[in-house]
Amino acid sequence: MLDSVQSRSISPVFAGRHDELKTLDAALARAALGEPQVLLVGGEAGVGKSRLLDEFLEAAQDAGAVTAVGGCLELGADGLPFAPFATALRMLHRKVGAELTELAAGQEPVLARLLPDLGPVTEEPHGQDSRARLFELTVGLLERLAAGRTVVLALEDLHWADRSTRELLGYLVRSVQGARLVVLMTYRSDDVHRRHPLRPFLAELDRLRSVQRLELARLSEDEVRSQLAGIRGVAEPERELTAEVYARSEGIPFFVEELALSDDAGRLSDSLRDLLLVRVEALSEGAQRVVRLAARNTRVPHALLAVVSGLTEDELIEGLRAAVGANVLVPDEEGEAYRFRHALLREAVLDDLLPGERTRLSRRYAEALEADPGLVAAEERATRLASYWYYARDPAKALPAVLHAALETRARHAYAEQLKLLERALELWDEVSPEERRGLPSQGGFESYPPCGCGDRPEEIELHLVDLLAHAAFAARLDHQWEPALKFVKKALKVVDETQDPLRAAWFWLERSKLIALAGRGDGRAELTRAHELIHDLPASATHADVLAQVAMWELLHASDLDSMALAERAVELARQAGAVDVELGARITLCTLRSAKGDSDAWIAELYEIRELAGQRGAHRQMGRACINLCDALEKAGRSAEAVEAGLAGMKDMYGRGLYDAAAFAALNVVESLTSLGEWDRAEQMRQEWKRHAAGSRTGASVALRRAQLALLRGEFELVPELIAAARRYRGRNDGEPQYELPFAAVEMSALWTLGQAPEALDLLERHLALLPLSGQEAYVWQLLVAGARLAGDVAGVPGVPEARRAEIVARLADAAAGLPAEGPPWTPSSRLFTAELARARGLADSVVWAAAAAAYEPLSHPHTLAHIAYRRAEALLAGAPGGGAAARDIAAPLLAEAHATAVRLGAAPLRESVEHLAGRARVPLGRASRPPADPVESLGLTARETDVLRRVAAGRSNREIAEELFIAPKTASVHVSNLMAKLGVSNRGEAAAMAHRLRLFED
Repeated sequence: MLDSVQSRSISPVFAGRHDELKTLDAALARAALGEPQVLLVGGEAGVGKSRLLDEFLEAAQDAGAVTAVGGCLELGADGLPFAPFATALRMLHRKVGAELTELAAGQEPVLARLLPDLGPVTEEPHGQDSRARLFELTVGLLERLAAGRTVVLALEDLHWADRSTRELLGYLVRSVQGARLVVLMTYRSDDVHRRHPLRPFLAELDRLRSVQRLELARLSEDEVRSQLAGIRGVAEPERELTAEVYARSEGIPFFVEELALSDDAGRLSDSLRDLLLVRVEALSEGAQRVVRLAARNTRVPHALLAVVSGLTEDELIEGLRAAVGANVLVPDEEGEAYRFRHALLREAVLDDLLPGERTRLSRRYAEALEADPGLVAAEERATRLASYWYYARDPAKALPAVLHAALETRARHAYAEQLKLLERALELWDEVSPEERRGLPSQGGFESYPPCGCGDRPEEIELHLVDLLAHAAFAARLDHQWEPALKFVKKALKVVDETQDPLRAAWFWLERSKLIALAGRGDGRAELTRAHELIHDLPASATHADVLAQVAMWELLHASDLDSMALAERAVELARQAGAVDVELGARITLCTLRSAKGDSDAWIAELYEIRELAGQRGAHRQMGRACINLCDALEKAGRSAEAVEAGLAGMKDMYGRGLYDAAAFAALNVVESLTSLGEWDRAEQMRQEWKRHAAGSRTGASVALRRAQLALLRGEFELVPELIAAARRYRGRNDGEPQYELPFAAVEMSALWTLGQAPEALDLLERHLALLPLSGQEAYVWQLLVAGARLAGDVAGVPGVPEARRAEIVARLADAAAGLPAEGPPWTPSSRLFTAELARARGLADSVVWAAAAAAYEPLSHPHTLAHIAYRRAEALLAGAPGGGAAARDIAAPLLAEAHATAVRLGAAPLRESVEHLAGRARVPLGRASRPPADPVESLGLTARETDVLRRVAAGRSNREIAEELFIAPKTASVHVSNLMAKLGVSNRGEAAAMAHRLRLFED
């Protein structure tokens, strides 16, 4: 019979409420010590009281408590007497059975009034004494039940409680002592109006110090996102869906579930609509009329409602009082306007309006506001009028109103709202005749648009469809809606005539290039080329300068042979000639970035600081954000990591406040990189987690994954790295291999592959990327690849499956690649010194001098992990036979290893810590009291002597059969030993076991 009943699931993720759950758990712990606990949990309908109760009861049961739940029933003004106690006691009786019967022995005739299971009820004289006896015996029964166990008594929906239940509860709260009892009560706060009988009861309980009261707030947007993820079974729900559901549900979990489970998150389900309308339909006809009038607005000023309603003041007040009393409408804090208690309640009322009723209401509001603009606040006027005329279905009135509102929202950096208004304007465009479109408000200029350069005097621009499409595309890009933006650009390119208006066409091709890169759909080069062709012979203009600056930056990012420096210089010159100050600032940022990549970074970093200040003074927030991002990157590459963090944090807040979320996230990820360099790994990961949800562009998304992969490599979470790098590459797409991403991707991935026992695959990856060199303008990333490559070449020496001839050839290629790079000066010296040391090791040279030089180069940078790695390698070179050998070498190596070990432990750098400990163990160098070197280099791994013999042969590439033959054991026994040692080493295959043995230099003989 139940097969046809649809199952509806709630979120498996318990979003929010963690602090409240902690409070309840703490109360349970105190009750277990014999301190009775009483808690009141209030909140509006649907806010999650029942879910919190369910989660707590489940945890209480897991902790060994006996739980019972009773609910009050809605049966008029006063509910069924003692209903929640009767239900709860019946549940307790079922759970503890005969024990409760024994504890109630001799009192059955009285207690049977609450628990009929105990037997028949005897007739007693009615009066206060008999009532008091019932209360006393009930409390005594609960105390005896909770003497040897923790009992949780949960009573729900106290707002429906009858008077008797309230009085029994009051007696229980005051009387219970020395019992392991938790009494938990829930009530719906929005139902407890001023005359509600529960109100004085709550006030009375508030005076008792033994009562804790919790008020559940609505969920935040982050918590709604977690709830949606659980309901939909995804790691991260779409940003647009989250924003829409959060806005419509206003953070009420029940509404989130209903919206998420409906076929269309934009529609109310029938069940939810019916539920919401019950309260409205209970109002008088006059109050319902006021509610329907108010439903046209999210918030309606009293003065505007009075004009539109046409009611007398007394009629209006009477209707409002009823609606407010029923918690359908609520007055604002100033008492001058009203809003619905829930946004979805308003939507339900709107959906229930008759055909044409909404249109008529909208026209009445529009006409009233046009006649008297003072009816609403000035900042609301344009947006309200645009909405009223749009829903009044009057295109000639609606189009100019919508365009005026779009200008105002743009001025407030509300790009999502601006885009919605511009989409409405495009929808209305063809419904308005050309004559009626004359004199429409221009949308003004932004940076290089309009291309004619007259954006400073928008009143002189006649608005055309192509201009409207440009502004819609621009707003969509700023709101990170790449696909809609591309749609507008595509339509505009069909409308604009490239022969008659090449400048406008070039602007749209430039915009298309940016959007394709942001969406990860390609590198945008073809679109840039077309834009460049269209403006090549045209005079100076903002668009001309912008195109040249973008071409210069593209050439830098993709390491082209084109003279990007000359292009950037020309862009600055053209922007100055055209008087396009914002475009000039952008071109200067590009030029500084190019020059700092070539060297002499300090001078260009100073100019980036200057540009950032100029952009801030001018209010050019996008350029200020871009200057901040490039400044942070330049500082990190120059080794000024702490300064990079400071610069990044300064810009993030401003960008976020201006709605530039993706740019703010990009800056945050630059800060994450610098924090990682500084050894503040926990803070770096916390910031990455905090900002990853704002990553909208392909570059930002790739950076989120890359930063996590880099940290995973440092911490030894090698198995996470391949998938993280794969995710980063998916963000960038298959058609845009920027060296600034591809080279760091490769450096991290090949290190992880080697550690996972895939040395040949790691070398394949290195060789593929060495084939890309040289890469002009990308020297910092090339050095990063070469250092990682030289380290890999040294690590794989003697590893089975890696021919020495191949390794020697790779070492030679690394040396040749480095020879063509700048090696001296502040940006390059540390990397070149470290590469020299790693290359010497790859060549089999134990030269502590080159490691000392690397240490001296890195010392001013305060990069603790790199310095610890260098100290470890320097000690290794000394112990392997550097000048001074023997005891003298150990004396020098000991403090180096101790320092490296302390740093590795502090950072949580497991691979480095293991390497240091095993080197110290082989050399008999103490690391301190807490870490004495083992007598055997493999002793700390916990391997038996036989497992050690087997591991030695696994590291040499022997098969199980070969191991068995060499050790005179059965192949099956050899297989068992291999499985056991892999479990002890924490690896998943033979390759990883061999890689660990080689990395830790366990069997150098």
